[in-house]
Amino acid sequence: MEDVLTELPPPSRFLEEDLNIFIPSSPSLPPFLVLSDPYTNETLRPSLLIFAISPPSLHIFHYAASKTLVGTLILPEIPMSGNTIIPSLDNKSANIYALNDTEKLVLLVSFQFHVPAERCHAVSKLLLGEKIVPEKVLILDSVQIQKFRGKLSRDDTVAYKLQTSLERKLCNESLEGSSLLTDVNYYPSGSVVDALAAALLARCQIKNIRGTLCVSWPEFGKPVMHLIRSLLMKDVLPHFDFSSASYDNDGGVLKSSWLKDPLLDTELYT
Repeated sequence: MEDVLTELPPPSRFLEEDLNIFIPSSPSLPPFLVLSDPYTNETLRPSLLIFAISPPSLHIFHYAASKTLVGTLILPEIPMSGNTIIPSLDNKSANIYALNDTEKLVLLVSFQFHVPAERCHAVSKLLLGEKIVPEKVLILDSVQIQKFRGKLSRDDTVAYKLQTSLERKLCNESLEGSSLLTDVNYYPSGSVVDALAAALLARCQIKNIRGTLCVSWPEFGKPVMHLIRSLLMKDVLPHFDFSSASYDNDGGVLKSSWLKDPLLDTELYT
């Protein structure tokens, strides 16, 4: 009779390299920043740091002329082949700009590619609290209808906000300049925000930075562009020149998003 405790186990049906296909490979190189002079060897301390993630915010800031390119975020796994030298909405890039028509230093990070979930923490850590230490942070993203608890129709144009504890405390104390988006309602309880926007807001909370996340609906269209632009002009950058950010410029943000999401024509999310 065979001794089951000492007998060698039968060989696996899979080779070791075959088993590795079930384990997602971790990126070998970390993300990094490339900054131009005179920002290379200094810690940036902007009064406001804006993250543009949603298509409307990308479109508005792309066509705003009063900005200067000061750096870029590099994700090694994101191919840069096909990118143009002149900044374009079609480029896969995450450029960092200084906004010119402001009294204090205001930085903008324009994310024109999707950051994988496993990289969001590393990206947020790189951009908040190490090389860049902002006083306030504004994150502009879109509502994902699958993660929204409530009713949204194709005719709605809305924006909601989430804040860090420090920002909400200052807002409740009614201090002057304490809130970036005073007239925007809070994101409904039970709704979810994930990916890069959530990682950035969580990083603000950890570092005790005044952070606000603004999510808007719908993802595309002139009405939502008008809404975001009006919020920026009223509560965020009242003296910044948005005149060149025309709604008629073609950047993909004006297209209809309904055709690519057939679930919106059902009763599942309404």
